[in-house]
Amino acid sequence: MRQALLIVDVQPSFPIPIEILHGIRKLSTLLPSVATVEKHDESVTPFESQLGWKPGEADESLVPAGRVFIKHGYLPPPAAIEYLRDLRVDRILVCGTQADTCVLAAGFALFDAGLHPTLLEWLTVGSSLDRSGELGMRLWKHHFGQVLQHSHQLDLTDVAGSLIT
Repeated sequence: MRQALLIVDVQPSFPIPIEILHGIRKLSTLLPSVATVEKHDESVTPFESQLGWKPGEADESLVPAGRVFIKHGYLPPPAAIEYLRDLRVDRILVCGTQADTCVLAAGFALFDAGLHPTLLEWLTVGSSLDRSGELGMRLWKHHFGQVLQHSHQLDLTDVAGSLIT
């Protein structure tokens, strides 16, 4: 199975447990990977005026991904979706922070683009509303169906071959 990894907003503004960060970093070395980073632009998305919050100005991805896309708001940018589509994979594995907001929004964008999103539950955390991520996981399962709960559920059989050739 051909797969790619979408890493959503793993950046200093969003707390993430170190063991989850290490797990995402490890997986990102095995698959084509794309990361998004939320940057603040009030003229595009009114986080500060409407919610009283904005991400740090110097935030960068905490995971070295093959490609990093800057976004302004909840959704991944269209260029990230196009890049993932051009990889011609069977599914997109999704992990990161804000399971009930930005990760879920990425799921909608991927689903609407026909890209078969699959959530990696053990590598995803929730927002300040629900740090456990349970709300986001339940919404993901309801809307997209595909949730992997443990690393042993990953199908990485094609990875070894793609690393050799």
